[in-house]
Amino acid sequence: MSENNFQVVGQAYGEASATYICGIGGLSKKALYNNAINEMSKNANLTGAQTLTNTTVHFNVAMWTPFYIKTTCTATANIVEFTK
Repeated sequence: MSENNFQVVGQAYGEASATYICGIGGLSKKALYNNAINEMSKNANLTGAQTLTNTTVHFNVAMWTPFYIKTTCTATANIVEFTK
């Protein structure tokens, strides 16, 4: 990536979520992370000399009551295509 032989052609996005009731149920944080990355990779539709770079993962925890919690993991990355 130190040479100017690529161009950014798009962005990929993936999301995974889990719901916990009284702390039970859903997926672990690692499983949410892996599911979001896999979803992002599927949505990227990479072809030829394209790859994903600058991957960012964000966790969001929403608590409606002390008993109901929803965790969402969002993964985004740039799609770059090598030209030379």
